[in-house]
Order: sequence, then C-alpha cells, then structure tokens
Amino acid sequence: MRLLCVFGAILCSFQQAFAQTGPVITPIPKDVINQTSATLSCNLTSPGFVVKGHHWKRNGKIIDATKTRSTAHYMEYNISKIETNSGIYTCVFESETPAEESIFVNGLPHILAHKHSESANENDKVLLVCECHSYPCFTDWTWKKVTESDVEMDIDNATGRYSIMSVPNNSTLTITDLNNEDAGTYKCIGENKMGQGSSKIQLRVRSRLAALWPFLGIVVEVIILVAIIFIYEKRRKPDEINDDDDSGSAPLKSNSATEHKDKNLRQRNSN
Repeated sequence: MRLLCVFGAILCSFQQAFAQTGPVITPIPKDVINQTSATLSCNLTSPGFVVKGHHWKRNGKIIDATKTRSTAHYMEYNISKIETNSGIYTCVFESETPAEESIFVNGLPHILAHKHSESANENDKVLLVCECHSYPCFTDWTWKKVTESDVEMDIDNATGRYSIMSVPNNSTLTITDLNNEDAGTYKCIGENKMGQGSSKIQLRVRSRLAALWPFLGIVVEVIILVAIIFIYEKRRKPDEINDDDDSGSAPLKSNSATEHKDKNLRQRNSN
C-alpha cells in the first residue's frame, strides 16, 4: 500500500512538472549575431503533442509563410538579408494550447527618418522623427546639425527652442519659434550593442510672406491687364469720334446741294 502511494506521488509530480514546463521546443540557433543571412528552425520534441498548424511571427506579428518549410513537429524559416529583417522571431506550433519559442536575430543598426525632407513656416514649430528598424533597438540617441562644410554640430539647447524625446524605437527633435537660421540638414544617430547607425533630414523654413506671393502675383497680373485695357480704350476713342463726325456731315452736305438745285429750277420756270 505504501509503495502504491509513493508511485502515485511520483506520477503526480511528473504530471505537474510536465504541465508547468509544457511542450519542449528546441530552437536552432537561439541567437543570431554578426551574420548577413540565417536559417531559423524549431523542433518540437515532446511526444503526444497534437500539432494542428504552424506559423512564424516577427516582433509579435505573423509574417509571410512563403519562406516557411514545416512538418508535423518541425519548422524552418530563411532570412536572406538580416540588415533590414532583424528582430525577435517566434515559431508557433498551433494546438489547443499553442506552443512557441523565440529566436533573437541581431542586426546592424538600421535607422530610417520618418521624412527625409520637412518644410515649416517661420515662427512655427517642427518635429523631426527618426525610427529604429533593427534589433536590438537603440540604447542611446543623439542629434546633430550638419553645416554646409559637413561639420556636425551638437544641438545646443541653450535657447530652450530644442527638445529631444527618445525611446528605444524612435527619437523626436522638436524645434520651436523657427527662423531662417534653423534651415539645413539634421542628423539623428542611434547606438546599440551592435554598433551605430544614422539618417539625415533636410529642413526648409519658409517666410511667413511666402503664402502671400501667389496672391500678390494674381493682383499684379490683374493691375497690368486693367492698365492695358485702359490705354487701349484711351487711344482708340479719338479715332472713333472723327469717324462719327464724317459720317454725320455727309448727308447734310448732300441735302444742301439738292435744295440749291431745286431753287435754281424754280427760278428758271418763273422766267
């Protein structure tokens, strides 16, 4: 009886341990470092686990299955270019209770500016944004302004017009009360354990009068058109008056000659 109790306790402990640990998945490799490409694989070694399907996730999002090769308890995924595809890859074996395991694919720092060119009006504010597109994301962000001679100057916040807000995924440089001197090239730099990366943003600052130039151009065109019409009317008016005088005097002359002719005829008849 005591032996049965001991055997039951051992069996119960084994079941609890299996329930706590769950299915065993062996990822190969566990980490990818300093590689340009890689093939990831996961092998489910727990017997009795019913697999209903497979899929891969990158940074928590399901990715394209065309690069996936799988069997009942095996999954494989090929990364051809790690530079732009680093991240946390997770293999998922679908079942009533899904089983998954992660592989950490480390890549060189890859930064993208939200916009490579920004435009803003004088006295307004502008936000310059750079984003991390690599894993691991950056532990340190810095911003610099690039002069025309390619000298990189640290952003000076002595005036209080500059503000830098950074999180691992992105960094934002805010410039308030813009003026013409703020125009130029800005460089964001991100750094992680794999190295350093950067991206550039071109900032253009428009004068507040810039929005008025199209309107002023239309006004000038209207003024010129009115002036041309006025000068044309002014020059053609005397010619029209002369033409009207000539056409009005001709009938009067003809009538006078007719009356004179009739008068001479009457005088002859009376004689």
